[in-house]
Amino acid sequence: MGVSLYVHVPFCKSKCMYCDFCSYSGFEKRMMEYTHALCNEILLSCKNKSIDTIFIGGGTPTYLSLEAWSLLKDTFKVLNIEKNIEFTVECNPGTADEEKLRLLREMGVNRISIGLQAWQDRLLKKLGRIHSRDEFVRSFNIIRSCGFENINVDVMFGLPSQSIPDFRDTLENVVKLHPEHISCYSLIVEEGTPFGEMYDKGRLELPEEEEERGMYEYAVSFLKKKGYMQYEISNFSREGFECRHNITYWKLREYIGCGAAAHSYMGGSRYRNEEDIEEYIKAVNSRGDAVVEKRQNTMEDDMEEFMFMGLRMIEGVNKSEFYRRFGTSMAEVYEEVINKYTEFGFLVEKGDNISLTEAGIQVSNTVMSDFILDRD
Repeated sequence: MGVSLYVHVPFCKSKCMYCDFCSYSGFEKRMMEYTHALCNEILLSCKNKSIDTIFIGGGTPTYLSLEAWSLLKDTFKVLNIEKNIEFTVECNPGTADEEKLRLLREMGVNRISIGLQAWQDRLLKKLGRIHSRDEFVRSFNIIRSCGFENINVDVMFGLPSQSIPDFRDTLENVVKLHPEHISCYSLIVEEGTPFGEMYDKGRLELPEEEEERGMYEYAVSFLKKKGYMQYEISNFSREGFECRHNITYWKLREYIGCGAAAHSYMGGSRYRNEEDIEEYIKAVNSRGDAVVEKRQNTMEDDMEEFMFMGLRMIEGVNKSEFYRRFGTSMAEVYEEVINKYTEFGFLVEKGDNISLTEAGIQVSNTVMSDFILDRD
């Protein structure tokens, strides 16, 4: 099996109110310089590697110019890419015309992930999104007409002044477009974002916890009825369209991250790149990489990550795989915590797998945090 490659494009036309990702607006003049450095990093990082999945995220990757995309296309041509590659590019409505989408198809992209977040224009405005509902529909239809047969739509719930009927309306209209995959995330208010500042000042009107839970429960039952299988806490797909790239993270497999702020996990080490665009460019041009922090995972680190990342998946974690990787049984390390949450009805054992129950998903952060080992 090959490794997964994540490529970060940090440019945005405008930054959303909730976003704490490494993304910048107003840096268009750095696009080409950044892309040259990015291509160099990709070539050096992926040398002698077989690539199984590629995910280009951001920022807004489709905000890159055609000239920059042509450079990336030439770079991917020389990589050792496996025949059945899953190659995803993130897109925001209004940032990808037919010419750009045709170029993506030519370079091997076969999956597009498009951000909607909400169906109602008033909510999109509150979020700081740069598009309307109609622009989203237009972009979705252009993507489809360009031959993409694997499209994901991102939606959010728990938004300021969003009601359960608003969220139902969002899902019902998204499903009418027949995407192959739907990602459904709750809003997390992050420090340092405009929403974070509004929250601190008591000016962010969020739904009650019970209301937010109702939105999530509606998503799970409604999407199941419509043929979308829930395979991870926040992700739903038609059969065979699960996101292989994200499964790499949840199953603690190896991946390379290229670009500003990108993270990697290779050979048991975790490392991350410089966030600042100009510093990133300087570092890659001078030494071939932009790594600012590197840490070798201990076996305990890997065990913890295997458990709390794997439990995000509906199938859960596999006991035989745990033994194969760590040379000890899951029960030997985690019997107490597994028994505790099984008795509470939050974990269930099915054959060789242990997974969260529906009730367990509602308190998943609490359950997962208990798999952090006591180092004393």
